[in-house]
Amino acid sequence: MKTTLEQWRMFKAVVEHGGYAQAAEAIHKSQSTISYGVHKLQEQLGVQLLEVEGRKAVLTEHGRLLLLRADQLLDQAEHLDKVANSLSRGVEPLVRVAIDTIYPTNVLFDIFEAFSQEFPDTRIDLEEFVLSGGNEMLAEDSIDILVTPQIPNGWHGEHIYRSRFKPVTTPDHPLQLLGRQVTYDDLAQHRQVVLRDSSKKRSSSGGWLGAHQRWTVTHTSTRYNIVRRGLGFAWLPENLIEQDLARGILKELPLEPDGTRYVDLYLIEAQRETAGPATRALARLLANGCG
Repeated sequence: MKTTLEQWRMFKAVVEHGGYAQAAEAIHKSQSTISYGVHKLQEQLGVQLLEVEGRKAVLTEHGRLLLLRADQLLDQAEHLDKVANSLSRGVEPLVRVAIDTIYPTNVLFDIFEAFSQEFPDTRIDLEEFVLSGGNEMLAEDSIDILVTPQIPNGWHGEHIYRSRFKPVTTPDHPLQLLGRQVTYDDLAQHRQVVLRDSSKKRSSSGGWLGAHQRWTVTHTSTRYNIVRRGLGFAWLPENLIEQDLARGILKELPLEPDGTRYVDLYLIEAQRETAGPATRALARLLANGCG
């Protein structure tokens, strides 16, 4: 390389502050040092970057183009220093998280936004799963944080959220037109949409499974959209459907006895004692996010 980052920094300072003397004061260097550095930069490039008009240094056309590139270069160099500083303080470059799909997505996005403001250089690797799928990842040591409805043997889980599930259909579904309370025998005659356990062993399934007709899907959002199309009934998280219930797009089934179900979520830190600051911070955000 013909040039150095420091030369480009001095060149940028001269432009931003309107002259060599002003740049010298701004970046704490002597005026002669800056004047020599910019002159040497132009000499090495074989391109005139600045021309003096009166007492002010003004960009040439070539200088304007190269300043844009220099800005990007200096920003990247500054970012590189910040990343190195984070690593020297023990901040992890990556946090691996597995979260059951019933964790409220609006809360999750707020948490990720807050996390990124505190740890902008730490990447998040998110795995979404159903039922016991995350427990396999924990056993394989492929995640740092787990939010799960099923605590595996030998692990401690912190209770962080209780999700309430309501049995719902569209208002014009045949079950809504019976003119009476709905029984489980009635449900058995209609299509239920259920979640498949994302575990490779598929040790469990979600909800009541007494319907003769059944569609099995792998994600909560898929089940939600199928029910919203009027193609079946399902127990769906109340936080997901509250607006649809309020607008009359979906309607709760009048089950006898009451059909409300509850699922608890627990947070598990895979390496709690040795986790870095970013992992610990994200765990706390997830634990407190639904409070």
